[in-house]
Amino acid sequence: MIPYTAYKVVHYLGIFLLLTGLSAALARAAAWRVSDVAPPEADPWGRRIVIAHGIALFMILLGGFGMLARLEITEGLGLPGWIWAKLGLWTILGGVVAIRRVPALAGPALVVAPLLAALAGWVALYKPI
Repeated sequence: MIPYTAYKVVHYLGIFLLLTGLSAALARAAAWRVSDVAPPEADPWGRRIVIAHGIALFMILLGGFGMLARLEITEGLGLPGWIWAKLGLWTILGGVVAIRRVPALAGPALVVAPLLAALAGWVALYKPI
């Protein structure tokens, strides 16, 4: 059996990788807009960044549900509300990478993404729902 702390490390590593990938994707999109050298589709690192983003989301889910299993919280769809709130927040963060296609929104998304991640952490810590 994998210990709770190992799942926690995987979960946190996924969060850090997700925010790093989002920052890279959005910063590159904003840079393309400023330079107007080429569209984001011509970015050779774009695919790698999106792959890292997907791996990060998988790690977040794996670590999160692993921790829930170790705490014996998982009981079908009858999960507590705070878990559903976190799933919703991470789904939104999963879709933020698509904003790289709209460079004008990349700057605001660079501010919103860490705030959403912090909100997810707050929900996990205080479990308000």
